[in-house]
Amino acid sequence: MPSPLRLAVLGDPIEHSRSPAIHNAAMAHLGIEGSYVARRVVAGTLSDVIAELRIGSLDGANVTMPLKTEAAALADVLTEEASASGSVNTIRMRSRVVEGHSTDVVASVRAFSDQRFNPSAPILVLGAGGAAAAAIIGAAGRELYVTARDIQRASALVERIDGGAGVVPFGVGVSGALLVNATPLGNDGTSLPEAVTMTASGVIDLAYGADETPTVAGARAAGLPFMDGIEFLVLQAAASFEWWTGVDAPVEVMVQVARNA
Repeated sequence: MPSPLRLAVLGDPIEHSRSPAIHNAAMAHLGIEGSYVARRVVAGTLSDVIAELRIGSLDGANVTMPLKTEAAALADVLTEEASASGSVNTIRMRSRVVEGHSTDVVASVRAFSDQRFNPSAPILVLGAGGAAAAAIIGAAGRELYVTARDIQRASALVERIDGGAGVVPFGVGVSGALLVNATPLGNDGTSLPEAVTMTASGVIDLAYGADETPTVAGARAAGLPFMDGIEFLVLQAAASFEWWTGVDAPVEVMVQVARNA
């Protein structure tokens, strides 16, 4: 592990990112010398940052919207998770090779196996974008259903990733399912369809903001086990941190910082 570590999060917009606070706190807690900064990188210019990796002036980075597909195309090699999803949210340089990874998938696997949730419950993923794709891959081996407001996009996503998953109309619940909200619904105070939440046995809500989302508030009121978007964000961050450093991430420290960032 190089010292000091030079890490960044790349995207546009990027000013709102909690990642610098999360990762700088993790390094400080573990006594790792380094820095993690937010950098605005517009679509079509990520190759400039890849060049920094190649010459060693940057050790690794997280990649957010709108650069995840571009990162997948620019990496020399992809991990199994990144290859399956067609999306990269974490990059690093190893042995003169730029590697692309999807810790979105890793976070999904870890979330689904969390002891709060019934390990035999079916999973219902709401969404048809990159976050939904990562969740579908992370649910491999589980009974799986997918839905989205654009049902054709949901069907296309299932066909590309997991043809065995069921596609259900948007607004229809699956009895006893672990509900995964991989849509922006909730960021603006919008609630998910009642039929979807009323039939769930647990909730993972990827949306987050300054206040608790209606989905999480509803799960709390109903006494359902839940994981909010901040906690899921930290699962992604922890997987990135471990991939870069080879050191177990201080998850509790990272969650506490993320909630106050």
